[in-house]
Amino acid sequence: MADIQSPLPGTFYHWASPEDAPYKAQGDAVAVGDTIGLIEVMKTFIEVKAEIAGSFEGYVAADSAPVTAGETLATVSG
Repeated sequence: MADIQSPLPGTFYHWASPEDAPYKAQGDAVAVGDTIGLIEVMKTFIEVKAEIAGSFEGYVAADSAPVTAGETLATVSG
């Protein structure tokens, strides 16, 4: 199992907007470069992309939660 970590501090979101489904659900396939969430920093949104391929295990960080750089956001199994 591998962790997807936050590249920077900010607020982590599971989806692009509250009306949308989360980017990934448990069991979804993950390819390198897939967006798994967004980090908001000063009203700017940065996509968090997977650097590994595998099966999405789930989010570790809660939606709309403040996160720090290097904090685990989600896990993927190879």
